[in-house]
Amino acid sequence: MELVAADHASGGGRLMAIVSHVCTLDHVTKMLGEDPELLEAIVYKDDNLSYGAIISVYTGPDETITALTDDGIDELKDMLRDARVTTETWHTFLDDFVDDEDLVARIKAQSPR
Repeated sequence: MELVAADHASGGGRLMAIVSHVCTLDHVTKMLGEDPELLEAIVYKDDNLSYGAIISVYTGPDETITALTDDGIDELKDMLRDARVTTETWHTFLDDFVDDEDLVARIKAQSPR
């Protein structure tokens, strides 16, 4: 991220972080070695990550792809790491953050790593 000065009508200024690039969710799944459907389910609810961490990129009139900022990727990595502390915390995380029961059952059948 870059920092830029933002001028206000009052004459004061402040520094604001701007996003200079994002990574598609497909790329993030490969970077993290995660199940694409799992990450899609997590970021589907935009309140699972901080505001501004999930970006919708319009690729056509009715087509979008999901992308994450660097902060969003870090937040997602931390969330997954913390959830995998024990099998119990992992299963609770899946139940709380993923609405697709079939996906939850498939992921629970795998080792939490």
